[in-house]
Amino acid sequence: MYQKVMTRTNMVTKNIQKLLLVRKYSNLSSQHLWTKENVVNSPYNDIQLPSLNVTDYIWQNLDKWADKPAMICGITNRSYTYNELYKYSRILAVKLRTQWDIREGDITCIMMPNNPEYAIVTLGSLEAGAAVTTINPLYTVHEVQRQLLLSNPKIVIGSPETIGLIKEACKNTRMNLPIIAAKNSNESLPPETISFLELIDDRNVDFSVLNTVTKNIDDIALVPYSSGTTGLPKGVELVHRTLVTNFVQQDAEGIRHYQHTTDSHQESLLAVLPLYHLYGLAVILLQKLTVGAKIVTLPKFERKTFLHAVKEHKTSLLHLVPPLASFLGSHPSVEDEYLSHIHTYISGAAPLPKQDIFRVLEKSKSNVDFLQIYGMTELSPLATTVPPGSKNYTSVGVALPSTKLRIVDSDDQNMEPNAVGELLIKGPQIMKGYRNNLEATKAVITDDGWFRSGDLASIDYDGVVTIRDRIKELIKVKGFQVAPAELESVLKEHPDILDAAVIGVPDAKLGEVPKAFVVVKDGCKQDSTNVKKFVEDRVASYKRLSDVEFMKSLPRNPSGKILRKVLRENYS
Repeated sequence: MYQKVMTRTNMVTKNIQKLLLVRKYSNLSSQHLWTKENVVNSPYNDIQLPSLNVTDYIWQNLDKWADKPAMICGITNRSYTYNELYKYSRILAVKLRTQWDIREGDITCIMMPNNPEYAIVTLGSLEAGAAVTTINPLYTVHEVQRQLLLSNPKIVIGSPETIGLIKEACKNTRMNLPIIAAKNSNESLPPETISFLELIDDRNVDFSVLNTVTKNIDDIALVPYSSGTTGLPKGVELVHRTLVTNFVQQDAEGIRHYQHTTDSHQESLLAVLPLYHLYGLAVILLQKLTVGAKIVTLPKFERKTFLHAVKEHKTSLLHLVPPLASFLGSHPSVEDEYLSHIHTYISGAAPLPKQDIFRVLEKSKSNVDFLQIYGMTELSPLATTVPPGSKNYTSVGVALPSTKLRIVDSDDQNMEPNAVGELLIKGPQIMKGYRNNLEATKAVITDDGWFRSGDLASIDYDGVVTIRDRIKELIKVKGFQVAPAELESVLKEHPDILDAAVIGVPDAKLGEVPKAFVVVKDGCKQDSTNVKKFVEDRVASYKRLSDVEFMKSLPRNPSGKILRKVLRENYS
């Protein structure tokens, strides 16, 4: 055991030394990456833009792994093969078309925790020609009804634990929506809902109905809600073409960090990161279905069930966010036996401290890869990745194929290598725009097609991107994004509150937490406990306020914008 520990310690020491020596990506060429205009190209060849929609792209190789497991529940072990996934999603698509008249341009809404049925309802909706919007199952009624009003779905698919919230939200918004309940065979069907199991258990289905579905690659496929660079949640319109393009970009030679499924090999992934978020839905679920991987779902993170699933299903590829990486590296219950099958860790959603990476590496086999990726919902969602084999743990890698990058100053002038400024991205994976919000779309996509990330970054001579800080105002709580404007809007619903501002303040356990600054109306009195309780009743747990500070007025610029920088400097 001592020798094993020393071997791993030496390995980590060598990796640190390589990092300090600024080791470059050995398999990449830095020639011609930087243009004379200081635009950075991808080091990889451009991809051929696909002409298939999401479902056709996933099913094109179905015969290669039809009998392989596609989706497995990490709790109950119920599972679907690829052939069953194909069959049941198409049955659901027929039912959506014939029973609820779902047509191209309609929205179906999914609100449930991670489970194997998530894949069926997503693919079934797309097969029917609809677009899919997803809702966080931790949302309150207040948050659910807001997204229902914004997205205007034609049908909702929930699970027993979310049906009550969905019904109350529908009642409050006066939306009479059919609700499908995706439940286990052992669970009772919630009243006034449609059984998902009964819908897909049908041997007499006329699949010719699906021949009438228009399959235009520029039709909207997903409408996840994101706060973008700032503000209240906005519907991000992702068309089939942008999503499939990003699948192909991730599968390019030199970037791909997995093997395609064969008769003797199948990658095993653990989907514990939420599928309502595009990182989980597009990167972990949909893209990995295109290569025949086995995806094991967990409805939430719990130490025992997580470790059991990792070991039982021999997880080979594990997607992380910083809190999960910290758990793997620091918790004494995570022993090397649980990680023995993992060959690659991929971390995204927020920057990850080097020490957490090294702790995970110490517990892992010597030839393991630890890669960081960078993107956002508006990019379908990836823009950069660290190539396999790299030991540069502080960067988010290089641009994906067919992707260009540039760093600009406050005057939008392109900056030279290693300069720090805002990162702009251009590529075929950029969203169509924000749903019914042309002004917000124009604020983030320039006239010549560059997407403003809102992040401060630098790019070195070899095209390697390092994220330095955030320009945008989003607060990141354990990898979850919290928009200050959303909490400010909730605070202003309080009858005694005149004005409010919210910022993120450091927290040793959660990374950041929201803190509110409140101005009460004349003649009114409030205390922090009551204000926090008011917000707590209306938002998910990770959005709750950590502290409330009362002020006579809020600092604003001449145009009326809250000066959060002043609040951070003087009060946090």
